[in-house]
Amino acid sequence: MQVYCPPPDALIRRVRGEYLEMPGLRLTVRQAERLWALDEPTCESVLDSLVADGFLAHARNGSYVRAASY
Repeated sequence: MQVYCPPPDALIRRVRGEYLEMPGLRLTVRQAERLWALDEPTCESVLDSLVADGFLAHARNGSYVRAASY
């Protein structure tokens, strides 16, 4: 059984900062993994946390975008 560990706040702030610096940023999970050198579970956890906070939206094409721009 795998235990859920929330992503570190510093990592969430880093990803949020990237989206703020690049307003048109649209990334799939795979692209985000490469950009931030994260493993898949950690990357999905960060992105899902930002979606839950209302900062990101999960677009129909599978990418994550700023919720305000979606």
